[in-house]
Amino acid sequence: MSDGSTSEALVANLRTLLAELAPGDRVPSSRELINRYRVGPATVSRAIATLAAEGAVVTRPGSGTFVAARPTGPGSGAPDTSWQAVALAGRDVDAAAEPSAPLPGGGISMAGGYLHASLQPVRALGAALARAARRPDAWHRAPVEGLAPLRAIFARQAGGAVSAEDVLVTGGGQGALSMLFRAIVAPGGPVLMESPTYPGALAAARAAGLRPLPVPMDEAGIRPDLLADAFAMTGARLLYCQPTFHNPTGAVLAPERREQVVEVARAAGAFLVEDDFARFLGHGQAVPRPLVADDRDGTVIHLTSLTKPASPSLRIGAVIARGPVTRRLRAMRYVDDFFTARPLQEAAIELVSGPAWDRHLRALSASLRERAAALADALARQVPDWRRTRHPAGGLHLWIHLPPGQHDAAVADAARAHGVAVDRGSRFFPAEPPPTCLRLNFAAAADLAELAEGARRLSVAVGEAMS
Repeated sequence: MSDGSTSEALVANLRTLLAELAPGDRVPSSRELINRYRVGPATVSRAIATLAAEGAVVTRPGSGTFVAARPTGPGSGAPDTSWQAVALAGRDVDAAAEPSAPLPGGGISMAGGYLHASLQPVRALGAALARAARRPDAWHRAPVEGLAPLRAIFARQAGGAVSAEDVLVTGGGQGALSMLFRAIVAPGGPVLMESPTYPGALAAARAAGLRPLPVPMDEAGIRPDLLADAFAMTGARLLYCQPTFHNPTGAVLAPERREQVVEVARAAGAFLVEDDFARFLGHGQAVPRPLVADDRDGTVIHLTSLTKPASPSLRIGAVIARGPVTRRLRAMRYVDDFFTARPLQEAAIELVSGPAWDRHLRALSASLRERAAALADALARQVPDWRRTRHPAGGLHLWIHLPPGQHDAAVADAARAHGVAVDRGSRFFPAEPPPTCLRLNFAAAADLAELAEGARRLSVAVGEAMS
């Protein structure tokens, strides 16, 4: 578990403890908290600092930490915010896309879509940020399109005829996805998506007032024949898909289908948003060219990011588009956030331009391959009736089909009770009733031993869920 999530879990535990104490009572010492919750001194210090900033505790050097006096008098009770239910009516946001609460100390995460801190290039990131901060123009305003060297880097990664002028630097992939949906489809309009698909895309579409509609996929990716039917039936002007290391299934769109899918979208007069989030998460095999590299007329809008292979806090991504839609996207940047923070852009340039980045990607590829195999083997031993449709050649996840009688919510809840976080498969489907599935992240745990222990706990949790 990351330091941040451990600290958040400790804060939650301490809030429960404070509720049982009276104002002026002494909070257990740092040593007692370390022993009780099995955390490090730095975690305790961060948690106490958070509670002090909230006014929940008072620290007295040399004496300890004490429960702060609670507010009294008129207005000190719980505020009445019930009026907001009326004011917010009709603008629901999909809460299913929100990350689950952090596990307490000793928990094992197989949820989410990020690397464990041990897999992140922390030293290279720190060095890149330090070098970027020393540049004399590091804090100048950045161009709305992004810094020219970074745009050139993303253009080279895409390949083909893509140029730096086609690139718009964004603050990560999720915000860019939200911008794309709002820019292309009017509220109430349909957007086609693979089924299953990324929950963040579902949430972004619904928040924009759009209607996500499913297009079935198989082992070779989205089905072009059913995609053509979906365009014809719905009149949709946008397809969102993940052709390479699809989240959650790990599928790679088959070579013979790649041009077909683009041609179907082109014939429908529609855009195809290619979410290429996992380009740097391959497990050692060759990664197919992006669809945008062979696009002739602006049908494909390419979305990529450095966040997944680097760090959740390196919120740097890019949208590659051609034609009038680029002017609309540029205009929307002025509405949303003007530009992406220049220091982060400078740090990204420093990071990916040096030899440490290539070394990191090679090491990451080997680690992901090893972890995927280790978790698959552990699950085969511990829960042999769980089925995988494929062994992924890239990405961060295993997509698991549960046997009859096991339900994703019950298994996920039982797993959490045993200190393991997993993602329910029902979150990944746009519309139709989903099969019973789980998504397991083999890159979120600390090491191979945690993955093996997580699989053992899942076996116990399944036994309890079925009893």
